[in-house]
Amino acid sequence: MKIRLQLFEFEDLPWFPRVIRAGMMDYLRFMISWLGTYQPIVPLLREAMQRTNSLQLLELCAGAGGGTEGILRQLRATGLPNTQITLTDLYPQPAAWQLLAERTPGLAYAATPVDALAVPSALPGFRTVFSAFHHFPPAAAEALLADAVRQRAGIGVFEGAGKHWLEIALAWTVLPVAQLLFTPFMRPFRLSRLFFTYLVPLIPLFTIWDGTVSILRMYPPAQLLALAHRADPTSVFQWQAGKVRHWWGPEVTYLIGTPKNVA
Repeated sequence: MKIRLQLFEFEDLPWFPRVIRAGMMDYLRFMISWLGTYQPIVPLLREAMQRTNSLQLLELCAGAGGGTEGILRQLRATGLPNTQITLTDLYPQPAAWQLLAERTPGLAYAATPVDALAVPSALPGFRTVFSAFHHFPPAAAEALLADAVRQRAGIGVFEGAGKHWLEIALAWTVLPVAQLLFTPFMRPFRLSRLFFTYLVPLIPLFTIWDGTVSILRMYPPAQLLALAHRADPTSVFQWQAGKVRHWWGPEVTYLIGTPKNVA
């Protein structure tokens, strides 16, 4: 699927209830972690960090932090034992992040809002964006990459899908059933999550819509590279984009940029 449609996701809307957004983010974090969605990109991320001499990851648009723990553990176990990661978001979720920080050595978070298009220089590190880059229309996506180039911060953009029609079918069938089955086991525990999943099922309904739109909004590798080259007109970064496949089938789409000359 090569088309990209700039539709809207409810979680992006400023008036959207925080309690529903939090419930959707909790589900996304749980499924990404449980499925190990981003494990296939760990070797790519490790190589990029080594090229930039960085042991600090700065996760932008972290949401509820889905997949972060597994990636950090894998990096630490495969050659980068001192890796640290800081979670940030324009809409911070300190309650969810505190739970991750308590059980995950090397994980911290910024409790104040962080704009991915203008990251404060006080937050250094190799930047990552998991499951969120599709939220940005082309001009904003280019600005996000340009800010990394301007501050000479390596960046990795990762989407946990390959942009296929089958993934949309799964978003309408299998994944809603999984949401109903797994919601009682998600942490931190929230009565609101149970209420808006089973009694008034707004969380599943909005998740189906946003999950479908996420795939339609995704940038395929060629478009990711085009954005990167516009954000880096003087080619001071080295860019690569593509897809990697999980051992059991699903794909991850990625874009990685690192400065060509690292001190």
